[in-house]
Amino acid sequence: MNRAIIIAGGVGQRMGLEVPKQFVTVRGKPVLVYTLESFQRHPLVDSLVVVCLDGWQETVREYAAQFGISKLDGVVTGGATGQESIRNGVYSLEGVAAADDLVVIHDGIRPLMDAHVLTDVLRVAGEFGTAVSSLPYNEQIFVVDEDDPTTTTRYIPRETLRRVSTPQAYRFDLLLRSYQRAFAEEIGIYGSAYANTMMVELGVPLHFAAGSDKNIKLTTPDDLRLFQAYLDADPETWQG
Repeated sequence: MNRAIIIAGGVGQRMGLEVPKQFVTVRGKPVLVYTLESFQRHPLVDSLVVVCLDGWQETVREYAAQFGISKLDGVVTGGATGQESIRNGVYSLEGVAAADDLVVIHDGIRPLMDAHVLTDVLRVAGEFGTAVSSLPYNEQIFVVDEDDPTTTTRYIPRETLRRVSTPQAYRFDLLLRSYQRAFAEEIGIYGSAYANTMMVELGVPLHFAAGSDKNIKLTTPDDLRLFQAYLDADPETWQG
């Protein structure tokens, strides 16, 4: 089976709104629902688990019923950090998922996921056990001089860089083992760490899959306006 864990545990302080950004209503629908609909529509996804900000669990269930998210099989309470939230989602599948099931991890505030991106992430993970959505890096990256931070004499060739995001996918046995080890040994679980960065710190190779510039993360009010612009430009694709 192909399962997905949708991370919706953030409070969204930078958005400056009264409700968490994943529950903000845009064009009559919460942001999280747009994300869930992308997985609901995709023929290769069998089951969904939402990792939710505490106190909003029933709201997620109500939205799932209202908008026809029939693949929702569980709502899990998030943790104090992003990694704790992902871990809670992964652990909720223990005893449920088979070892060779593929588990997609995706940010609930990335509502514009193209179907071909998820298809390729699942294809790559099915072949190699890991897959991360990725794109080339198109800007020049310069390294700040240690002695004078206002100058630079070195750059990193952009051809050697990839920028990655969610969706990302892993074989369940590898994912479960990795989270158990990471939290036992305190490896790759703090700060802005995510499943992909944790895997690298644990020595697990990641394999690149397709990405999309539309797959924006809604972090600021400008991101929200960009999301609305995409909806207006292509309503049949993004509004279910």
